[in-house]
Amino acid sequence: MSIPLVESRIDRRFAALRAQNRAALVTYLMAGDPDAGTTVALMHALVAGGADVIELGVPFSDPVADGEAIQLAAGRALRAGMTVRGVLDLVRRFRTDDAETPVVLMGYLNPIERMGYGAFAQAATTAGVDGVLTVDLPPEEGEGLLPALREAGLAPIFLVAPTTTDQRMAWICDQAQGFVYYVSLKGVTGAASLDLAAVGDRMAVLRRLTRLPVGVGFGISGPAQAAAVAAVADAVVVGSALVQTIAGGMPEQLTSALETQVRALRNAMDAAPRPSREGN
Repeated sequence: MSIPLVESRIDRRFAALRAQNRAALVTYLMAGDPDAGTTVALMHALVAGGADVIELGVPFSDPVADGEAIQLAAGRALRAGMTVRGVLDLVRRFRTDDAETPVVLMGYLNPIERMGYGAFAQAATTAGVDGVLTVDLPPEEGEGLLPALREAGLAPIFLVAPTTTDQRMAWICDQAQGFVYYVSLKGVTGAASLDLAAVGDRMAVLRRLTRLPVGVGFGISGPAQAAAVAAVADAVVVGSALVQTIAGGMPEQLTSALETQVRALRNAMDAAPRPSREGN
């Protein structure tokens, strides 16, 4: 049975982009990398460069779905003292200057479970979070977290893999809110190989199963790939490439470097031809 949708910042942002026939650019940062104060400035730099949605990573000591770049970022953030409550404080600080850009927390179940599902969901809503993606929680096992998220008005966002059966994809799409996140390859974040033909085929299947926007992530690193995916998807998710820029940049140049990198992605996506999505 489909879950009723409650309009959120995510819904409004995708509706506006759909009206313009543009794909959303979803950008990822690890909260607390390189430090808490810089994270908030980097979030604003993403928006200045053209990001439509921000995924904010919640650092965890065993990030099994992530590649080396994000694993290292999680380690740096944990060593700097970042916690779940600290992540929520970053969102709260971001919201003092940006009330519109959707923010999705992306991470693992353990830190949320330790805080308590209800306490986490209410605190996240109060801070200004819009959605939550827990990469190691199968939706079939979400009886503790998912009701708490929905009660608090947070969109539960789920991953769909290349190996997911059509039947299970249909069930996941029925449970999802906000958007559906299609993992474009078998592997971890930051992997290099991206089969664009296969992505296009799976997009066609997903569009028959859901009216939610479908974002594509894992393996998208530069403007050319982002443009190619924008031609077939509702959203392009870029993470590891941005995290690598942060890891290798000079502290005083990080915001300008990130803004420039995101603007190149956004410009390439906007230049990509897109078929009309009216009615979807």
